[in-house]
Amino acid sequence: MKGNRSYMDMGTIFDEIFEAARDFSDEFHRNFRPMGDGADCNPRNPFTKAPFDENVDYYPNYSYPPMNVYMTDDRSLIFEFALAGFDEKDISLSFQGDYMVFSAKLGEDTGFDLTQDENVRYFKRRLKMKDIEKQKYFAPLDKYAQEKVKAVYKNGILRVSIPPKDEPDQNDGIKIEIIKEEK
Repeated sequence: MKGNRSYMDMGTIFDEIFEAARDFSDEFHRNFRPMGDGADCNPRNPFTKAPFDENVDYYPNYSYPPMNVYMTDDRSLIFEFALAGFDEKDISLSFQGDYMVFSAKLGEDTGFDLTQDENVRYFKRRLKMKDIEKQKYFAPLDKYAQEKVKAVYKNGILRVSIPPKDEPDQNDGIKIEIIKEEK
């Protein structure tokens, strides 16, 4: 057979289908759990209220870069980003209120030609090399010592550790007085 024939990467297509199904399942279980006291918690049954489920994605579902988010015994919040091809000088981390804002730009000297060649036919394409625009991750200012954050970049992995505050802020909020309207 002659002619221009385009090929589809079936692995990528199936990955996207399974990821969408998992996302749907997570949202369904997150939104349709009965409001109980947790006493009947069964981690195998998604319809019981669990205090914590490590399989639930509590942070935005960005597909790139791959990452881990977890909490240590001392209640430090840890973010690990897989950033192969990036240089630490091209990575930006900051805090804006209750959010850690992360972005990264591919440097000029990656060592690879990242342009898309139309004559290339990929059999498997998993390596995504692209800029990362502002991604926000929740790290409450009243619970975490943002001024003590530690970020270490080693072997293509960025590990960000945010320690808890010694004493969380005790903000009782603002009391609103309710008055009776006179007729």
